[in-house]
Amino acid sequence: MMNRFIAHNMPKIELHCHLDGSMSLPLIQKLMQQEGKEPLGLEELREKLVAPMDCSSLAEYLEKFELPLGCLQTKEGLSAAAQDLALSAAKEQVKYLEVRFAPAFSMEQGLSVREILESVRDGLKKAEEKADILTGMIVCTMRNLETEKNIAMLKEAREFLGNGVVACDLAGDEKAYPTAAFADVFATAKKYGMPYTIHAGECGSREEIRTAIELGASRIGHGIAMSGDEELKKIVAEKKIGVELCPTSNLQTKAVTDFTNYPFREFYDAGILLSINTDNRTVSDTCCTDEYMRLAETGMFQEPMCEKIYMASLHSAFADDDTKQVLWKKWMSMFDL
Repeated sequence: MMNRFIAHNMPKIELHCHLDGSMSLPLIQKLMQQEGKEPLGLEELREKLVAPMDCSSLAEYLEKFELPLGCLQTKEGLSAAAQDLALSAAKEQVKYLEVRFAPAFSMEQGLSVREILESVRDGLKKAEEKADILTGMIVCTMRNLETEKNIAMLKEAREFLGNGVVACDLAGDEKAYPTAAFADVFATAKKYGMPYTIHAGECGSREEIRTAIELGASRIGHGIAMSGDEELKKIVAEKKIGVELCPTSNLQTKAVTDFTNYPFREFYDAGILLSINTDNRTVSDTCCTDEYMRLAETGMFQEPMCEKIYMASLHSAFADDDTKQVLWKKWMSMFDL
């Protein structure tokens, strides 16, 4: 079985990580103090922010985001959160990190989409200067927002495409707001030359995954509902659509009942391009190393699979060719004598 030393020290690529759900407790504590809010101890913060493994539902899991979102309403908070997240990932040898966030959720104090994107980009660039990590931003459109608002955000974000922004996403409750209703949003993204991933099949049906594919998604976030559907798995594999797996989060939100039922090996054996991700480092109390080890402890993940997962993640990444070449060399450098 793969040991933790290897899981921690090998180069990794993370493609599915939400900024609001990955703010560290000390940073939130610091930002709350700076904003004059009532200070909370680390243990009290932990209780408010970290979801239990026995969450009753996705709704209970999402309740944990209220407090960190309150700290992402200023330029300083956004920049600090982005830098803190990227530096934390770099400490466990994540060489490339795609950070996703919804600009619409950081506008309570009047920030514009441009200011939000500039602030997050600034924080990520500071991290890149301090550590061995490369980053990209994925802007999230939201299922509970009107199409016009989502499209307006994309119009602003396209100015950052190739200069911080690498793609867009659709996040939110897929049961209440089916993917098919967002065809115009993705037609706009396609017009702007902006690639996209779509949260689908997390707690919804496999039809949501089919719709995401029909709408042209390059990647699928979670995709757990695809389990057992041989035809759908074949389509995803043949189209080389990346699937962003988030094991701990999927257990907490009841997408799976336990890790022994996790479909990693099923998808891997089907030839699907997989990446292993945290989803929300703080809310799920996890890191990439933990995610690899949880799969390894079930026996479904072995050390020889590491290179295939890295290369699949590299293929699926929304990075440009030059960045991918750098990341390929990061893996190959492990074998230099």
